[in-house]
Amino acid sequence: MELDYKYAEYATEKTVQLLGIDSPSGYTEKAAKWVKDEFSSLGFDAEITQKGGVIVDLGGEDSDDALFLEAHSDTLGGMVCEIKGSGRLKITAIGGMRAENGEAENVSVYTRDGKVISGTLQICNASVHVNDDYAGTKRTFGTTEVVLDEDVKCAADTRALGIEVGDFVCFDPRTRITDSGYIKSRFLDDKLSVGILLGFAKFIKDEKIKLSRRVYLHITVYEEVGHGGSASLPAGVTEAISVDMGCVGDGVQCTERQVSICAKDSGGPYSYEVVGKLIDAAKREGTDYAVDVYPHYGSDVEATLRAGNDVRHGLIGAGVYASHGYERSHKDGVYNTIKVLKGYLNV
Repeated sequence: MELDYKYAEYATEKTVQLLGIDSPSGYTEKAAKWVKDEFSSLGFDAEITQKGGVIVDLGGEDSDDALFLEAHSDTLGGMVCEIKGSGRLKITAIGGMRAENGEAENVSVYTRDGKVISGTLQICNASVHVNDDYAGTKRTFGTTEVVLDEDVKCAADTRALGIEVGDFVCFDPRTRITDSGYIKSRFLDDKLSVGILLGFAKFIKDEKIKLSRRVYLHITVYEEVGHGGSASLPAGVTEAISVDMGCVGDGVQCTERQVSICAKDSGGPYSYEVVGKLIDAAKREGTDYAVDVYPHYGSDVEATLRAGNDVRHGLIGAGVYASHGYERSHKDGVYNTIKVLKGYLNV
């Protein structure tokens, strides 16, 4: 059975919806509820864990050889760490957010009393015409600040808005889908993969497929800070595969239109058996794929192993360029990733 491209279109549509919900690590409740509701609407059992992730049961017969697919809905972001005397905000990074990449980006500050206040991350003294060292200043979260879109002149003015240390600062994803099929946005890592798993789930539902082995999904919420996949492994799972972004850049083979199968990242090699089966699945499905080694990368499934779980592990993902920045992928990469999942489960 050839996979219909409409499932890549559906996955992209759902990705765009999820990208519209701010969810840096630690502020993910709304995104998790959306994820739970989307899988539930397809007819699958889904529940939110104590940690805040979402476990989904896609069904399947062999519960003693279950497959665990992991993606994450949490993203990079910031948190207020100081309200400056000027009323502007110093922030600290959540995950691998970088100041030089977020400079001049619009942000939303979420207060504890439910307000959302807009602003922009700027280099301190941001006017080129009065800053003699504009080009020479190294961009860090010490040399940048959030300029609020409010008339604030001192820390007391900012606190009067309800803003305090510990409030989350979320960066505008700036999502765009081009006529040529490219998907551009911050935080495709890893909301694109959540969309991919929704596309795969819809395919199973529409075709009334009975899986020969039990399949669970875990949409985690702390991947960007390293411990997303360290809990909630159901009984009977023998293999866990992260569905995360595939890296695109110098020294790797994958393009944005392909699915990348990772053989090794900074955490070491993935299961030789699982990687081999993923390659075989890609070949059977006629998938456009690449096998890659990522020099700077860690995944949910490695957190699953570090937690002491006895499983074989793997990692696949649609190719994403400009990782942890203004990222870009393509609907073809989405399509090829769903095809590998289809082939891996022989459906």
